[in-house]
Amino acid sequence: MSRMNKSSIAVGLRNLAVGFGVSAVALGAAMPAFAQERVKVEWWYALSGRLEEIVQQLVTDFNESQAEYEIVPVFKGNYEQTMAAMVAAYRVNQQPVIMQAAERSFLTMLNSGAVVSVDELMAQQGYDIDWGNFVAPVAGFYMVDGKAAALPFNSSSPIFWYNADHFKAAGYDKPGETWQEVEAQLTAIKEKGISDCAMALPNDFYWSLIENYSAIHDVPFATLANGYGGLGTEFIYNKSPLVVGQVERLERLMDANVLQIAGQGMSPETLFTSGVCSTITASTAAHAGVEAGAEFDWNATFLPHEEGVTPLNSTIGGAALWVLQGQSDEEYAGAAAFFDFIASPETQNWWAEQTGYVPITNAAYDSMTAAGYFDEHPTREIAIQQLNRAEPTDNSRGFRFGNHNQTTQMLVEELQGVWAGQQSPQEALDKAVARGNEVLRQYEQLNGN
Repeated sequence: MSRMNKSSIAVGLRNLAVGFGVSAVALGAAMPAFAQERVKVEWWYALSGRLEEIVQQLVTDFNESQAEYEIVPVFKGNYEQTMAAMVAAYRVNQQPVIMQAAERSFLTMLNSGAVVSVDELMAQQGYDIDWGNFVAPVAGFYMVDGKAAALPFNSSSPIFWYNADHFKAAGYDKPGETWQEVEAQLTAIKEKGISDCAMALPNDFYWSLIENYSAIHDVPFATLANGYGGLGTEFIYNKSPLVVGQVERLERLMDANVLQIAGQGMSPETLFTSGVCSTITASTAAHAGVEAGAEFDWNATFLPHEEGVTPLNSTIGGAALWVLQGQSDEEYAGAAAFFDFIASPETQNWWAEQTGYVPITNAAYDSMTAAGYFDEHPTREIAIQQLNRAEPTDNSRGFRFGNHNQTTQMLVEELQGVWAGQQSPQEALDKAVARGNEVLRQYEQLNGN
């Protein structure tokens, strides 16, 4: 793969910086790689805690598997901090070869002009990738015109975690399938004094309890197939009686002190794994933390749905690996070799087992199934089954919005007004949609043809 010229790099930075509200400066030629026995390939990642330990082991395994390339992993904070660091690095032409970016950054990365598509990378480096072998709901999100823009990496979907000891003490074998049943159970757990906190509100509740709620119930979150149909998409989730009713339910549970927000110094996940809270909706990747920290009988199940509804598939979260412009042929060759290693069934089996993330290829999933792994670890298969529960519709395929992080933050801000008793759920959703649509129009103006 040839080195990109100054003009293409500058354009990439300018487009990427606009997407994140920062200014750009002209860039010089790409810095040559230092001569080493191994070609060093820098990778900026955003996973912390137990997941970071697994990332470090993944890199060690790759580096020890061959003698030509060395992946150099650099932790840059959470997804937003990593993205900000990358934009800043572009200003001085110090961007990494590989960057981990959350699924909410998909359109911003795609339209930046600063990336090399993974499909192009792998083809030019001589790898024959069967993208049809990738798990459809996962790979489909990162596909554009049948080609992969980025490599799915840590892909997840939210599931419903519960303290089985608490449910048993309340007289329940497990959570009900519907929100009506679950709300009654959570209220009983609280009223019987089994737990002062029947449910913890996750930091990413907008993902599990609003967006995935919409997908599962086949409710349009936005026009144009939730953004898949073009940049002219508009948010309309405030018009759904189901979504409004879901926020009203959350408000009702919070007012009754059944649903609680984590205080200072305590994460929602810790509230669950410590046994303080009885339930939480969280990524399947929480397996790593739950298995390491919970000292009670825990379990997990599908996300609840409304009575009388046949639930559809949930949508993916997590992140993908993007390749950035301005690097050497040798660095691109190393990135391709690393991606081939990641996508192998052996690595995917190990990665999924260690983290709880969804295996990204059918070959890996099939081999794990054949080996009886999911028979021994049934909660590890919940997210996969939930993702494949139905043929995705325009409302359940996923979400593609420009500046998605920004519009999500607006939704969170308005819903905080609901939690504080300052406005009604309908008022909050109306304001969030109005603010979000302004951002979508700005993004369309900057990135539309």
